[in-house]
Amino acid sequence: MISFLDFYTPTTFNFEAVSAIVFYFSIYSLFGWLLENSYNYFTKHKFLKPNFFYGPFKPMYGFAPVILVYLIGPETNWGIVLLLCFFIPTLIEYISGALLQKFFRRQWWDYSNMPMQIHGHICLPFSLCWILLSFACLKWVHPVIVSLFGAVEMWWTWIWPAIILYFIAELTLSIRRHSSQALVEAESTNPIQ
Repeated sequence: MISFLDFYTPTTFNFEAVSAIVFYFSIYSLFGWLLENSYNYFTKHKFLKPNFFYGPFKPMYGFAPVILVYLIGPETNWGIVLLLCFFIPTLIEYISGALLQKFFRRQWWDYSNMPMQIHGHICLPFSLCWILLSFACLKWVHPVIVSLFGAVEMWWTWIWPAIILYFIAELTLSIRRHSSQALVEAESTNPIQ
């Protein structure tokens, strides 16, 4: 039994539940951006890493915790928790990397030189890190985020639809920007004779 997971997770998808999901997704996407750029700073001494979005959000870091929070409850077995903390972020990272490479012909991260990697999108060492980060998120970070949501929920109710519109605009503009870059790169490498 996972006794520390005693925070409120809505089980029905109503207006309040969607509002909470958007809040959690936004916060964790921002945390992901901070985490990746901090890692980039410590490994390459440069804080800003190329990002798919214009703004300071990494959506795959938003999806993984939200999915974990909704899949894992206080009654979930420790083994299942650890497996989910391994597979959910790893699967999201693989799907994200594969889709970005397929549609935009670019790899935002490359684990090709890491042991036990698959297509450069995922590797065992980072997947093991996801277990630790996901577990720490569930145990220490998410309860604080739930409390923060409770404190701002009254105001958040009014702004979360605008946040959804922001993410839709961000996604649309980013797809357009990276599609045109991929097209230009494809034309420069394969000029028409």
